[in-house]
Amino acid sequence: MRSSTSSVRSDRPVRVVLIGYGPVGARLVEHLLPGVAGGELELTVVGAEDEDAYNRVLIGEYAVGRADRDGLEITDTPAARAAGVRIRTAEVAVSIDRDRQCVRTSIGADVPYDRLVLATGSRPNIPRLAGLELVGRAPDAPPSRDPAALDRGASRRPSGVLALRDLGDAEALKAGLRAGGRLVVLGAGVLGMEIALAARDEGAAVSIVHPGETPMAGALDRDGGLMLARAARMAGVDVIPHAVAESVSVRQTGRGAQFRGLVCADGTFVGGDLLVVSCGVRPRIELAHRAGLDTEFGILVEPDLRTWADPDIFAIGDCAHVAPADSAGSDGRVGGAPAGLIAPGWRQAEALAARLVAQARGDEELGQQPAAPRAPVVMLKARGVDLVAGGVVDADPWDSGGREVAQWLDPTRGRYVRAVSRGGVLDGFVAVGAPRAGAELTLLLERGSSLPADPATVLHLDREGQDVGAQTGHDAATVCWCNGVSIGGVERAVADGASTVECVGRATRAGTGCGGCRGRIAEVLLRLTEPRPEGAAPAQPGVAERGVAAPTSAEPALASVET
Repeated sequence: MRSSTSSVRSDRPVRVVLIGYGPVGARLVEHLLPGVAGGELELTVVGAEDEDAYNRVLIGEYAVGRADRDGLEITDTPAARAAGVRIRTAEVAVSIDRDRQCVRTSIGADVPYDRLVLATGSRPNIPRLAGLELVGRAPDAPPSRDPAALDRGASRRPSGVLALRDLGDAEALKAGLRAGGRLVVLGAGVLGMEIALAARDEGAAVSIVHPGETPMAGALDRDGGLMLARAARMAGVDVIPHAVAESVSVRQTGRGAQFRGLVCADGTFVGGDLLVVSCGVRPRIELAHRAGLDTEFGILVEPDLRTWADPDIFAIGDCAHVAPADSAGSDGRVGGAPAGLIAPGWRQAEALAARLVAQARGDEELGQQPAAPRAPVVMLKARGVDLVAGGVVDADPWDSGGREVAQWLDPTRGRYVRAVSRGGVLDGFVAVGAPRAGAELTLLLERGSSLPADPATVLHLDREGQDVGAQTGHDAATVCWCNGVSIGGVERAVADGASTVECVGRATRAGTGCGGCRGRIAEVLLRLTEPRPEGAAPAQPGVAERGVAAPTSAEPALASVET
């Protein structure tokens, strides 16, 4: 691996080419604009979709009618073009010539670069069930030359089978639900649970099928998963665990095959009109692989986001597998995987943009700074189901390997909190039905802080009649994890005239990522604007003197989901 970026002629701008114009690519474009406007950079973007970048995280909200198309907008493409950015949509990058430093596109254009950034994202993982064998794109398939076939396999999906990764799937799901269709969701990760709960909340009949004992098993411990399953059933979702899907049943119509149900290995038949496949994602790495770049679960990059094989090529977002080049084990395999969350991708985009601009301006020291890692936090966006978790969650309380486990379980009231610590410092947590505890534990995990000497003071924050103490000094508490916006940032936006959640989002970006923090933003707005009794002191927002985050009744403090 070359140790440093190659030099660029100083008599012209640095040519940066970005492949991928999704949410992470759009954030990179936005933060590169100062360099483009200053003449230090020339930026070309190659995007496969015939759409400006939009927020994929909110596709489910759009599909069930909770968000309109304008609510998915996250970037200002006309402004970027006016600043000089060349944005080529409905065009696919099909090859990278690293020797000539040139990208060939699907229309036969050659785009030269000095720095190349891959933000190719991920595609839905389509299991090879009977009836769907050739629907998913094969891992060894060459890069597609057809933008519409970027994730398509050799055969077409039956009508009614959706992956919910783009606007086309969202429109099909919206139409099916409006027609009264019964929805089957295959997979109980965070996205599967969100779409199942949202569709049920809008009146649809919904079944969710998964092979494990509990939903969201990768993010929750067993008790947390059982509590989530109970909450979903209470909401009216038919949760079917231990169900190994084997085949898709279809009926033939004049328009071709139409989904009619899912057949499980034990003979269980789950009938429906629509199937949403939510079985995870696979990074799009074929372009990088064919260019000779190192790949494992994603495109292998150093902590500063340079690819292992070529320091002039970077990767960010869902396709980037961050690991030092010396981290391969004795079997040659590299641990870890892409984060799969929008917040880390946005932070990578911002950090890389800052480095590229700094390097173009000759500030090599600033141009070498890696993105600062932050503890991953997963939050479920669902009305009436508060769930947030992060860090290590599955330690055994009886054999924890040096960790301490404290938990509070109240099935009758749908509350569960678990805190895992090492040496007193919070290592991970789960909070279901406990927004106050979830907000406090999220803040402690984010800061690497210690739990109180008696963890019960945090675990029981949502107990009826619990006194959370005087609310003071909370400004640094994060309200939007995706964009790193604090409660103080929201307050400053309100002081500048923001009066709605949407106004706060335009001013600070809070709530424009996964959207899970909008309830908490609304509560901050209510607290700041509600009338006070005559002579009462102004409300003191924030974390309690001992560090407890402002209580919420609807949503935990932070939010992060798969991109």
